[in-house]
Amino acid sequence: MLDPNKLINETKSHMAKAIEHLETELAKIRAGRANPAMLDGVKVDYYGTMMPLSQVANINTPDPRSLVVQPWEKAMVNPIEKAIMAANLGFNPQNDGTLVRINVPPLTEERRKELVKKTKAEAEHCKVTVRNYRRESNELIKKENKSVPEDVVKGLEDQIQKMTDQYIAIADKHIEAKEKEIMTV
Repeated sequence: MLDPNKLINETKSHMAKAIEHLETELAKIRAGRANPAMLDGVKVDYYGTMMPLSQVANINTPDPRSLVVQPWEKAMVNPIEKAIMAANLGFNPQNDGTLVRINVPPLTEERRKELVKKTKAEAEHCKVTVRNYRRESNELIKKENKSVPEDVVKGLEDQIQKMTDQYIAIADKHIEAKEKEIMTV
């Protein structure tokens, strides 16, 4: 038997997770000023184990154009520098023996346009995911159609469609804001 409330809540939860994922991915996209999230994907060789950079060092932004990575162990300075270089983020880290400084170069117009394309691709991925959850929910409703009155089925489909529109609008707002942030010089 189909529980309409459970279906709606599960669908909403999945769609919210898609938006959260979009927000996480957008945080990684650099928009001119330094942000510790820019280094989220960097993995460091910590005594033979690959660890996220944030788990072996403190990452700060002393000013909008630089990042400072302060390892918790002095021995980790060189591996951190190598990991940042290997991540191919377009940064040139400087190692001063106790910490790693990264100057974030200003973005060129061409690079800004590339980042906007990447942002839009992330948004489209999010929208496709949201639509897939809508489709899955609607298929589940249709499968249970025999045991649920037709007006309830129609109401559920309408509710799911409204939710889908709502989450796609949220994704569009995120993209609009990120695009504005990227294109602001």
